[in-house]
Amino acid sequence: MKAQFEAFQPLPASSFRIFGYEVKEFDAPWHYHPEYELTIILRSEGIRYVGNSMESFEAGDLVLLGPNLPHCWKNAPDHPGPASSIVVQWPAEFMGAGWLDVEEFKSIRRLLQLAGQGIRFNLEVSARVKPMLDEMLEMQPFTRLMKFLEVLELLAGVKNIHFLCEQGFAYPLNYEDNQRINTVYNYIREHYGERITLATLSGLVHMSEEAFSRFFSRTMQKPLFTFLNEYRINMAAKLLIETDMQVAEVSFACGYDSPPFFFRQFRKFGGMTPAAYRKQFRSTETAG
Repeated sequence: MKAQFEAFQPLPASSFRIFGYEVKEFDAPWHYHPEYELTIILRSEGIRYVGNSMESFEAGDLVLLGPNLPHCWKNAPDHPGPASSIVVQWPAEFMGAGWLDVEEFKSIRRLLQLAGQGIRFNLEVSARVKPMLDEMLEMQPFTRLMKFLEVLELLAGVKNIHFLCEQGFAYPLNYEDNQRINTVYNYIREHYGERITLATLSGLVHMSEEAFSRFFSRTMQKPLFTFLNEYRINMAAKLLIETDMQVAEVSFACGYDSPPFFFRQFRKFGGMTPAAYRKQFRSTETAG
């Protein structure tokens, strides 16, 4: 799949960029850039794509990405908006060549090495980082840089992190494939509750079924229907949490004609049955 290249523009008198972003919905295409990126979602929910990872996101989602790691956030179709975030982007040598070799920055060096897989931090860490990013938006260049180093040092000390991509995931930067993957993303987002066939998707991008199947598996390092099932299970989890729909109703709403097949897929991708997932979430919510 082809991700679009995004050009980097630092702030005036700065070596990196921080900005608030608010739109009706997150609609940026799958894209990449050679800079690191730290993003916190202030308001929105949907599906986050990073490399070959696909997970649900909500307000408080805090993610660190390494260079050239394709990514995008897409709202759920029924999300009312607006969507907002704070984004920090910086080149590897934003403090000069070799700055990470300094002993005082060894923990940050390790953090940035791990960022190549994409890292999601938990909500407790996110709650600590958000006010620091808020402050940075209003600071002058020097104090903003010092505060940013504090943010990186804080993140470098976090022990419980979640990697988004498998170790060794490598994205082949091929510009010509970009529209194909974005077309598939957008179609699945709009039609996941319906029957989706290989013929339909391959036709959308003007490829034969066999060629499209190979292309998708090679690019995403997972088969098309594994990707589709992951998307549907993410949406099913959202319905189990946010509605009182019966489990069978959820299965039909997410494109599964057979509830028993849905149960098997949910256990495969979610690690438990749909009913157990709903029960666990609600018991946690009650305890909180």
